[in-house]
Amino acid sequence: MTCKTAWLACLLLISAPAWAASEATVTGKVYQERDGKPGRGPTDPALAGVQMSNGEVIVRTAADGSYSLPVRDGQTVFVIKPDEFRFPARADGMPGFWRHFAPQGSPKLKYDGIAATGSNTRNWDFALEPLKDADGARDGFDMLVFTDSQTATRQEVGYYQRAIVEPIIGKHKARLGTTLGDIVNDDLSLYPELNKATAQLQVPWFHVPGNHDLDFDAPTDQHSLDSWRAVYGPDTYAVEEGGASFVFLDDVVYDPNGKPKYIGGLRPDQFTFLANYLKALPRDRLLVLGMHIPLFDAAPGRETFRHADRAKLFALLKDFPHVLVLSGHSHTQQHYYHGAAEGWQGAKPLHEYNVGAACGAFWSGVKDSNGIPDATMSDGTPNGYAVLSVKPAGEYALRYYVARAPDDYQISLHAPKVLRKGAYPAWGVYANVFMGQDDTAVEYRVDGGAWQPMKRVEQPDPRLLVENVADDTAEKLRGFDRSPEATASPHLWRGALPTDLAAGEHKVEVRAAQADGSTATASTTYRLQVAKP
Repeated sequence: MTCKTAWLACLLLISAPAWAASEATVTGKVYQERDGKPGRGPTDPALAGVQMSNGEVIVRTAADGSYSLPVRDGQTVFVIKPDEFRFPARADGMPGFWRHFAPQGSPKLKYDGIAATGSNTRNWDFALEPLKDADGARDGFDMLVFTDSQTATRQEVGYYQRAIVEPIIGKHKARLGTTLGDIVNDDLSLYPELNKATAQLQVPWFHVPGNHDLDFDAPTDQHSLDSWRAVYGPDTYAVEEGGASFVFLDDVVYDPNGKPKYIGGLRPDQFTFLANYLKALPRDRLLVLGMHIPLFDAAPGRETFRHADRAKLFALLKDFPHVLVLSGHSHTQQHYYHGAAEGWQGAKPLHEYNVGAACGAFWSGVKDSNGIPDATMSDGTPNGYAVLSVKPAGEYALRYYVARAPDDYQISLHAPKVLRKGAYPAWGVYANVFMGQDDTAVEYRVDGGAWQPMKRVEQPDPRLLVENVADDTAEKLRGFDRSPEATASPHLWRGALPTDLAAGEHKVEVRAAQADGSTATASTTYRLQVAKP
């Protein structure tokens, strides 16, 4: 070897990517768990055709259940579960479907990150269990959709347990569940306690990272989710269930030098994974994307999700007729339909449901008799969760449930308690229809009279304004954190209250009909009083 050749060889070694020395090939098998014992037993058959991925490449298992995947330092190998199967639960109750390859582990982080895995890449076997009702695997199902549990303390984990989880234990019919980011509020040590609460729902639960799940001491975006990934696995992955395909995406791009330190967007490896997954996806399946930061801009003129990344994503999705986007982050609730203005080129507008937060307005507001904060969000939506009902042929339905409230509580009403008989009818009843959209028909009637349309208005919910005034005029704090300042609600309707009726109490009824045929009702009363100047 000449001196020049030796110098070039040394230069190549120095300039090679840091992960190059840790490149390897993972091999293993996917099998059906039958004997109920850890590891593959003699009665556990191999599963062919199951998709396996390293977060970019996707391969299918051979007839003997075997697979082979390239892997480099920091990647995670995971199973893309087919419809007819489910993942076995790990000791913490979370689904077991992944394994990290990080020979040296994470750099030093406050919350530890990923422990060193060593360099072994053989016998990475994964188990799947058959669904109890395999014949009905594609007939549709319900999925619990949470976002922004966002607990900052153990006390707030208790709020989550008592307000969100306990009321539905043993009462829901869901087959899957998801939390769309901001699982905690920067204290990543709370994950085990939160997972313990969620596991009580006894359904496989899939998580998405949020901006409050980051390792803020990480030097780069590459390691900004190491502590999250140590608990929840890959940050971008797919799951198939009941005729639907779910792609869960980390869409928080961390920039330690930025202000703020993150923006919505996607990495090149995520686009690679999504493109590879969509290649073989039948067009008749419902495709659901779960992410934290919404694809729409939070405020006009402010790019909160990188538009270039959104354009790339839309280009991949445009030929799929049944697509739903689920997002969180905003601590309000709305339905957004992407069209040409956002660069969407699909045959029909792309529906994004921005789900109301489980913590509402960050567990704020006056506590009730059980010591749980009111937590109403700035748009007047109470805290709660959603249920996605997957139906055959790519169809779906959505419903929102208010924490610790009857299932039929879908509308909150605000009306004055008393008005002067004969006064000019300048005061109204307000209906906050939590799942209201542009095409929602909202009507009201008084004392059983004729139904009249209510007018949609974009203004703060008066019910929350009352709380704001009460907080302002209180001599001492009414709660640990006061309710949020009311903002214009995208699902608020108004109807003028008549004052030419008889003195006394009058009943106001409101009904809301959605385009999918679902309806909701609510009622209240007001009084007319005779008064003299």
